[in-house]
Amino acid sequence: MFDILIKNGTIVDGSGNPRIKADLGIKQGKIEAIGDLSNTEGVNIIDATGLVVSPGFIDTHAHSDGILLTDPQHASGIRQGITTEILGQDGLSYAPLNSKNYLIYRQYLSGLLGMPSPDLDMSSVKAFRKNYHKKCAINTAYCVPHGAIRLETVGFNDVPLLGKDLENAKSLVRESIEEGAVALATGMSYYPNSWSNTEELIELCGAADEAGGLYVTHLRDVNTERGFEGGGIEEALEIGRKSGVKVHFSHFRTTAEDFGIMTAEEKIGPIDKAKNEVDSTLELYPYPVGSSFAIMTLDSISQDGGTEAILDRLKDPVKRKIVSKLIDTYDSRSLDKLVFTHLPNNQDLEGMSITDISSTTGMTRGQIICDLLIKEDLQVGFRSIPPESPAISRHLMKDQMYFLSRPDYMLGSDQISLGGLPHPRAYGAFPRFLGRYLRQLPDVMTLETMIHRMTHNAASRFGLKNRGLLKEGYFADIVVFNPDTIIDTATFDDPKQFPVGIPHVIVNGEFAVRDDSCTGILAGHAVP
Repeated sequence: MFDILIKNGTIVDGSGNPRIKADLGIKQGKIEAIGDLSNTEGVNIIDATGLVVSPGFIDTHAHSDGILLTDPQHASGIRQGITTEILGQDGLSYAPLNSKNYLIYRQYLSGLLGMPSPDLDMSSVKAFRKNYHKKCAINTAYCVPHGAIRLETVGFNDVPLLGKDLENAKSLVRESIEEGAVALATGMSYYPNSWSNTEELIELCGAADEAGGLYVTHLRDVNTERGFEGGGIEEALEIGRKSGVKVHFSHFRTTAEDFGIMTAEEKIGPIDKAKNEVDSTLELYPYPVGSSFAIMTLDSISQDGGTEAILDRLKDPVKRKIVSKLIDTYDSRSLDKLVFTHLPNNQDLEGMSITDISSTTGMTRGQIICDLLIKEDLQVGFRSIPPESPAISRHLMKDQMYFLSRPDYMLGSDQISLGGLPHPRAYGAFPRFLGRYLRQLPDVMTLETMIHRMTHNAASRFGLKNRGLLKEGYFADIVVFNPDTIIDTATFDDPKQFPVGIPHVIVNGEFAVRDDSCTGILAGHAVP
């Protein structure tokens, strides 16, 4: 007898192969059988007539590191059909850090990741993984974050990583991957990551490659003079060439700023040109704009020294004036498009843009950001305003579908589920592609191809063993959905809305979602 028997479903197994009609039996957390199981029985039976049965979706880029520690049910992710999330993205997470450094980075990252318990052991990747294993509704994989490596070796300081410090950093990278991390991740818009130079990253990536890990990169756009050819794509490719590491590009897509300037093919051209030199893959999410945390808007000098030093500068009237004026020199068009999503002490301002607040208070953009960072003890999140033109949004949708149709692409939600008005990608990224996009552009790719990009493609790239396929002996991470009705309902105005058309989600053979409701079962593993 099976623990769970899924009958009469349409199996899309994640390989990209054509769908088949079959039953699927689960026993002791794994897929026991696929085929005609009409003469068998199950403790729990799902009639999947008219429904697709697929592997659980693998979110290759999620910022749930803190949220999972305070809300392990994680309904925003699991209700999308996500059964595995890869954490540590953009080089921003908690391990390996000693207790003092964990508290520093916990506060620094609070506008992005929230505020988990101060008492957690984050001293190693092994310790980090224990905080999640069988304690969350989803599986978690981890990229060792560049920010933590720098903080643990040279502190939150703008200094080069050289000599013994560099050797210690390389050892930490190797040890972290040996303890289960799947990659080294960096975000070159953030600190202390962007205080590095290309040579440092080549060294660290060489260590990652030796240990069998990837390099996951959010491209450099800060301290660009420290990067090969000014950072960006060329720096990442140079790191891949010189270190030999496999490179994975985070949220690589066209934007509204690219509209009318370059095509999707032109934007990815340099990566394609280097394919014979650098083994590269990419991911993206199905929205025109992104989300982040406000501390990133402070200049490099203001970041030096970490959280305590940052707050001291902001609270000093003279220094604060200098910082706010520097922010005011930034491109006003980009700042005017920022909407605050997470302000725990000023929730009445969530959903308001910088322009809205400026018009009612008379404060400049820089003054507003500095003021809120002080009031919120740095815990400030924001997102961008989507384009007003439907033509631009539709053009970007077509580009995103083109990218995802490529065999080197996969899906990452880039979810940040903090605050009263988070970016809707935290609730809708996967069903948005499967429902809205696939139905509007059915000729770009098949359902089988899209499921492959969401499952086996990611599992294969990140070395997630026995996951990403519906195959006998594989872990039973499974999504049952209606291909005709699945769709996202989260919007920028009303983001905390669950998708429809995904009645059942199974993680390691246990129901995480049954009949459209979370079960409370926390069966997720720390993988691979």
